[in-house]
Amino acid sequence: MIKTNGPRLWASLMEMAKIGATPKGGVRRLALSTDDIRGRDQFTKWCNEADMTIHIDEIGNLFARREGIQQNAKVVLIGSHLDTQPEGGRFDGVYGVLAALEVVRTLNDHNITTEKPIEIVSWTNEEGARFTPAMLGSAVFTGATPLKAALETKDAQDISLQEALQQSGYAGTRNSGLTHVDAYFEAHIEQGPILESHGNRIGVVTGGQAIRWLDVEVTGIAAHAGTTPMPYRKDALFASAEMALELEAISRRFAPHGLVTIGQVDVPNSSRNTIAGRVVFTVDLRHPDDSKIDAMEHEVREAFEQIAEHRDVHTEISTYWKSPATPFDTTCITMVEDAAKALGYTYERIVSGAGHDAIHLARHVPTAMVFIPCKDGLSHNEAEDALPEDVTCGANALINAVLARAVVGVAVDA
Repeated sequence: MIKTNGPRLWASLMEMAKIGATPKGGVRRLALSTDDIRGRDQFTKWCNEADMTIHIDEIGNLFARREGIQQNAKVVLIGSHLDTQPEGGRFDGVYGVLAALEVVRTLNDHNITTEKPIEIVSWTNEEGARFTPAMLGSAVFTGATPLKAALETKDAQDISLQEALQQSGYAGTRNSGLTHVDAYFEAHIEQGPILESHGNRIGVVTGGQAIRWLDVEVTGIAAHAGTTPMPYRKDALFASAEMALELEAISRRFAPHGLVTIGQVDVPNSSRNTIAGRVVFTVDLRHPDDSKIDAMEHEVREAFEQIAEHRDVHTEISTYWKSPATPFDTTCITMVEDAAKALGYTYERIVSGAGHDAIHLARHVPTAMVFIPCKDGLSHNEAEDALPEDVTCGANALINAVLARAVVGVAVDA
């Protein structure tokens, strides 16, 4: 089994973490922002130094190619993303991109030529923190979202993704899409506590759970806080609070796999001495089973309508985005598992709780993911952390899984 250069990978991660660094040790590289562009520039520089060829597609996805013996063969694609949350960590996404770069650097070190070409990809706007929805780059790449619709998406400053691309210098023309991809592998921190709590080095990801995003609007009547008796109020915020408690109760009925979150709440035109007349909030539902998430959504809608009727307010619920449960390819899963086993690492099979670009890819090409633990399960947080030895183990599992798919042609000093 071949092993990567762990200290080099760690040094690259720490160097990239300087770009967009925040005071509390995190990173802020919103998609196509100045710092995201600096991160792309640094990654491109490293790829050029590794003798790779750079291509950019129409949504700004960045590809770096290492040729194989069969130059016309479909590529083994590996990567993740460089953009972050507004107060993100040093490993989410970027670990997968730089672990992929370390795969190529290690192959170069050992003069290994694969039969199939290898391409690294850094997907555009995976986080969805600047442009929504998340995973826009891979969605366009796989045809899940039309290019035109994605380019017209605007951020909070009314800047379209197309404008941001043109200003960044990363508006490309490549349009090869899925036709040139043989398989896709992605390394990532788990973003949860399971691996760490179980004491396992590697998570062999078997697929992604279903995700459903709902937008909820509750409308009551704004009124004076001091002159309106409680029985006469139509308080949109108290109704929303009751809905939140009911949402938590629904999660318990679908335990242990059902997850619910209210991530954003807005009280328009709010004032200290005014009863809330309108509240808008988001609901995030997750479950590994499509039928169960359907049932969760049904219960949410039914419960919210009953609460609204009881409190004499009006509620509107719309589905903003849905992603079905997505199994990964059994052959690619086995390649990751075999690599972890051969390397002597403790591992377990695990379902991804978060959305990843791999979810889009898995619906079209053989796909697998490699998870490593993150400290205290924290992610989307400036305190996000991972151990250097886990970072190295994940890259070692990745390179051997990739080699199993790309097929080794010539090996010297391996």
